[in-house]
Amino acid sequence: MSGYAKPLKIALGLAVIAGLIVIPMNFNRYGLFILSQWAVMTIAAMGLNLTLGYAGQVSLAQGAFVGIGAYAAAIMTTHGWPLPAAIAVAIALSFAVGWVLGYPALRVQHHYLAFVTLAFSTLAFLVFRNESWLTGGIYGISGIPRPHFFGIATNKPLPFYYICLGSLAIVSLAVWWLIRSPWGRAFMALRENPLRAQSLGIDTRRYTLMAFAIGSALGGVAGALYAPLTQYIDPVPFNLSLSLDLLMMVIVGGAGFYFGPFLGAMIAVLLPEWLRFTEGYYLMLYAIAVMGLLIWSPTGILGILDRHMAARRTKAASALRAVAKSRLETAQ
Repeated sequence: MSGYAKPLKIALGLAVIAGLIVIPMNFNRYGLFILSQWAVMTIAAMGLNLTLGYAGQVSLAQGAFVGIGAYAAAIMTTHGWPLPAAIAVAIALSFAVGWVLGYPALRVQHHYLAFVTLAFSTLAFLVFRNESWLTGGIYGISGIPRPHFFGIATNKPLPFYYICLGSLAIVSLAVWWLIRSPWGRAFMALRENPLRAQSLGIDTRRYTLMAFAIGSALGGVAGALYAPLTQYIDPVPFNLSLSLDLLMMVIVGGAGFYFGPFLGAMIAVLLPEWLRFTEGYYLMLYAIAVMGLLIWSPTGILGILDRHMAARRTKAASALRAVAKSRLETAQ
């Protein structure tokens, strides 16, 4: 059965990708918006998963970096700049701010670090709301254009959904490479035991800063896509609740698992829509479902699957040992 595991995984992955490309062709405008929002939030959650799940650094500021990317894209595209240039600026700006924000992580850890990032998230929200000369203040920025790629307009929902999906694919491949590179292994060593990682010659200071900076940059990418998706932004979507939602996506999906943000964003974005038939009770049912999951499995959905696979491997190893012992006794 193990010989068929890899081809089955590849076939399943190709089927999911084909489904994400083909099935939405029959969706209405709102359905495409929800799927595009899922793709954008997945990118932001992947950044937080890199910071929290792989490097073990608590952050409540990811929503602020989504806001930084969104405002960078909104300001630049409404002044005639192309979206790729806006995304590049959003990445650079979020990376630089994330690098600076990483310095407190060199001195404080755990809930103390959470308070530091919480303060930054509040500061960013106040800047978005009060610096009206730059951000439009409470009135926001409207009329954000969607891009043209190779002469093809993406004003309609389906073409822009493919832009969001393509961006998610590029980010996914980049993160897949990163976590399997020496940097990714250094991040995981930093999460497991910083003192041991330092004793092994890992520059924990540099990798802590890089974890914050790269995770923040992915938040900036998500924000740069969010602005043309909604075509209007104001400070409200980028308050603390967005950072908490992204944190929930990572934890519910499975912190430290590659596909955790995909599942977590699916639950956070799609599950409330699926529960709308309950009318006024859908948020209550959604909260109960999330609390029940975290009580049953603090390591998230993929943590359940990981435990199941570990139990199967242990059972298979025990069976092999029993067979080997039986053969040895027979031979004697």
